[in-house]
Amino acid sequence: MRGSREEAAIDAIEATRAYVEDFLPEDEPLLDARRRGTEVGAMPIGPAGGAALRFLATLIGARTVVEVGSGCGVSGVWLMRGMPKDGVLTSVDIEPENQRLAKQAYREAGLSGFRTRMIIGPALEVLPRLTDGAYDMVFCDAAKREYPEYLTDALRLLRPGGVVAFDNALWHDRVADPARRDPETEAIREVHRMIREDDRLVPLLIPVGDGLICAVKRD
Repeated sequence: MRGSREEAAIDAIEATRAYVEDFLPEDEPLLDARRRGTEVGAMPIGPAGGAALRFLATLIGARTVVEVGSGCGVSGVWLMRGMPKDGVLTSVDIEPENQRLAKQAYREAGLSGFRTRMIIGPALEVLPRLTDGAYDMVFCDAAKREYPEYLTDALRLLRPGGVVAFDNALWHDRVADPARRDPETEAIREVHRMIREDDRLVPLLIPVGDGLICAVKRD
């Protein structure tokens, strides 16, 4: 009997997760971008996470956004749909193919090429070249081991009142499991700690998709 109750509870949790992910269905340009991203191993942010990015960008009126890891265009489409029409997305990706597919996704979504600045290269080399305090939002979805360094750069890049966000904040349910000690999981735990303990930040961990941790930089 106990096993049946536990199985029912797990089924209910999975059904709730599926409901959240399907709450705002993606249109054809996003579905095509997601398919292409999955095919090349980019693993874009999920639909609910993308909707959260659009919400955050809209909420703060983000005109200047940096994304680290293009997700082959999925995250960029969500972000630009939340930004004003004159907003500019700076997309950093180490893979030229990912950037090519991202540009294709933007075209298919009807988003002007004037709204994007595409930079190919390692994020830890590109981010230091961007202007301090010039950005409303920074979204990170690239090398998990580099997440703590991304946060350090993001805090320098953000204006007061800006938002930083990281995808894969639950890392396939590994972060909550203390037995998981691999470098990627440990790096994500470290960025959680850094965000939680930084008095300059107002943090929030959102259990959508694979988890989204975000924070507002105080004035």
